[in-house]
Amino acid sequence: MRHGAVASLAVCTKLVQMKAPAVDEATWDALSTPLLRLDAAGRIVLANAACARWLGVSRRRLPGLQAGALEPEGQQLAGQLASAPQSPVRLRGIGLAVPGSEATRFADLWLTPTDAGYWLELHPVDEFPGADPAQLLPAALTASLQGLAHELRNPLAGIKGAAQLLARRVDPEARELTTIIEGEAQRLASLVERLLNPAPARALSAVNVHAVLERVVRLAESDAGWAVRLQRDYDPSLPELPGDPDALTQSVWNLVRNAIEAGAGSVTLRTRAEHGVRIGEVLQPLALRLDIIDDGRGVPPELAEHLLLPLVSGRADGTGLGLAQAQQVARAHRGVLVWRSRPGHTVFTLLLPLTAEDADG
Repeated sequence: MRHGAVASLAVCTKLVQMKAPAVDEATWDALSTPLLRLDAAGRIVLANAACARWLGVSRRRLPGLQAGALEPEGQQLAGQLASAPQSPVRLRGIGLAVPGSEATRFADLWLTPTDAGYWLELHPVDEFPGADPAQLLPAALTASLQGLAHELRNPLAGIKGAAQLLARRVDPEARELTTIIEGEAQRLASLVERLLNPAPARALSAVNVHAVLERVVRLAESDAGWAVRLQRDYDPSLPELPGDPDALTQSVWNLVRNAIEAGAGSVTLRTRAEHGVRIGEVLQPLALRLDIIDDGRGVPPELAEHLLLPLVSGRADGTGLGLAQAQQVARAHRGVLVWRSRPGHTVFTLLLPLTAEDADG
């Protein structure tokens, strides 16, 4: 955690111990942590300068708004305020935007009750890079994965060879399926080799993200058939992304497969351009926002705090590695994976820079 963040949190702790009128404006604006003061009804009374700056609006626009209205695609914050909590509540990965603004930013929220209402702290996602759950995979698990990779090498070679032989004997329509089998076997064989023989990360190349998504759609159609409706909502103006196409395919496929296994009847892949978005410490002039939206059961509340940790799964037969891998791929592309969920509406979002070099933040 950075020194500045530690200082901000220390000041926030003192603030929540004070009665609201005791907080002077100089102390309020000295905070680098975005902070809102809410009344008992959940309306914004005051925003510090850091909060207005992070949301990208004038401070004058915020007072009087219901804090729950800042969450355009969810009800987690509004629901907590409606329940009038008597102790601090933490909400993870909440998308926030001022009504009328198209720019959604993601933050972990700390809602703390006071005598006069609430303090609402906003901690931007990826503010504390040292706490990356995807880097918590222990050495013992890595060794186990390498053993599994060794056992998979020969079967994968056999599957690829059988697909090549079968492709010579089938009609053109069926040959498309054998091409998928052969391509996926080759991709998994490459992943196996990288597990067995770790090497420096491959150089990123120009990738058409929609080509990656179409590959995932074909996999999903082969896996789930007509049981799931796959919808595309693409921005055709997006430039190519500096990336690893195999890793991105695996990451998105993990997210789509999770949605299918959560009982989704519909999965939407949506791409948009984000201008001037901050990812971690870096202000990116242009970034890809990829949303995987489903109408399944949602994330179980008991898993919400640990969802991106390896080995955490909501299914008895799940490995709990898919989301950790997706987070790791996002990191490798200088991006971030965030999520929000309620029954019937779950969104996993990949934010990835569309520029080859980091912009100055």
